[in-house]
Amino acid sequence: MAAARSSARSDDHAGPLSRAGRAVGRALHLPFTGTARGIRKATHAHGAGESGLGKLIELHAVNGAGDVMITVALASTVFFSVPTDEARGRVALYLAITMAPFTLLAPVVGPLLDRIPHGRRAAMAGAMLTRAVLALTMSGAVATGGLELYPAALGVLVASKAYGVVRSAVVPRLLPPGFSLVKANSRVTLAGLLATGIAAPIGAGLQQVGPGYPLYGACALFLLGAYWAFRMPHKVDSAKGERRVHLLTHGEKKPSLRTVGPAVLHGLQANAAQRMLSGFLIFFLAFLLREHPLSGQSAALSLAIVGVCAGVGNACGTAVGSLLRERGHGPEVIIATMITIVLAVAACTAVFFGGLMVAALGATAGLTQALSKLSLDALIQRDVPEVVRTSAFARSETLLQMAWVVGGAIGIALPLNGTLGMSVAAGILALGALLSVRGLLTAARKDSGSTPEAA
Repeated sequence: MAAARSSARSDDHAGPLSRAGRAVGRALHLPFTGTARGIRKATHAHGAGESGLGKLIELHAVNGAGDVMITVALASTVFFSVPTDEARGRVALYLAITMAPFTLLAPVVGPLLDRIPHGRRAAMAGAMLTRAVLALTMSGAVATGGLELYPAALGVLVASKAYGVVRSAVVPRLLPPGFSLVKANSRVTLAGLLATGIAAPIGAGLQQVGPGYPLYGACALFLLGAYWAFRMPHKVDSAKGERRVHLLTHGEKKPSLRTVGPAVLHGLQANAAQRMLSGFLIFFLAFLLREHPLSGQSAALSLAIVGVCAGVGNACGTAVGSLLRERGHGPEVIIATMITIVLAVAACTAVFFGGLMVAALGATAGLTQALSKLSLDALIQRDVPEVVRTSAFARSETLLQMAWVVGGAIGIALPLNGTLGMSVAAGILALGALLSVRGLLTAARKDSGSTPEAA
């Protein structure tokens, strides 16, 4: 109160120009401080601030923004800057040099990180710092598209995967009271999606300034992320009660996903088919819409429309995932329903191929993939013993990433025929549904007498 009176007296004695300057300063400062307070209030709500989950949500948002900045820079170099035939060759080379080795390295990332459970903050910070350095390295080569760009891009992928594995292991350590893992994952994922949506147009704007500027922005974001990673709660580094899981083994002494019932494996099969669809659509539609854009639209705008539809669908699926759980819908039923829905839309898109159906498939694929992934998380949470649950998340993420790579390779190899491409997409989903839906519904019937877990 005394301070307020002192400030008022100071304003009375100050000249009109000084008072006007302070007023303008407060007006310019308020939007930033107000926005920061609003973001902090949202990320720290419902006990997330006290548990430390809020800090992880903010860290994941920075991670998503940095990754999309690098994506914008690489897409402009590898895809948009050259004719279509040359672009296909460049993207194929990108897959061969980066994704192919990544499929071999990804299964190793999880077990390696399992060996450093007491250094998770350092591991996340290291993944951020690695990408910051690699972003600077790529900034010199991104204008020419030289071969030195691709090993750096591989390093970015591996570091991003390492961050994702550690993040999955960290979430259970930061659950607020009354939170389930699926609800916490939903919040973290949604923050990453929102940050990606905000950072993408900023990256595109920086690209107009110069090809290296999105990478400079990514470097700054990853440096901030490294600092925030070290500021995570100390309990992040706790590994009390945890053991490693082996996804495809049957040993009685070593728990594996196959030893906890078929629901998790069938859920993983359905999710793998949908992740393969995601990789396929990204690469196939990128080239198809470049050669045959949506009616009356440019190639870039056509890609943006489909990308926005997929992003909105993914965000909606993430947002409603916990609501479905709260209403008692079993995760097996949700996954079976989602893959059936996206299969039906893909089949309709193959038969009635057109711009509207392509946009509808993008939105549907985004929504169903998000809901299926949240439900798979719920299955792992329910069926995998706590002592191996975090390691199980790492293994499932690795397999899903490998499925995305396979789908992307198929999309690159196919001729640019819309009906053919959508038929292949429907075939991918049909195979996934054939392998998983019956088993999921059988598991759901067996579990129908159990009480749904509160979200």
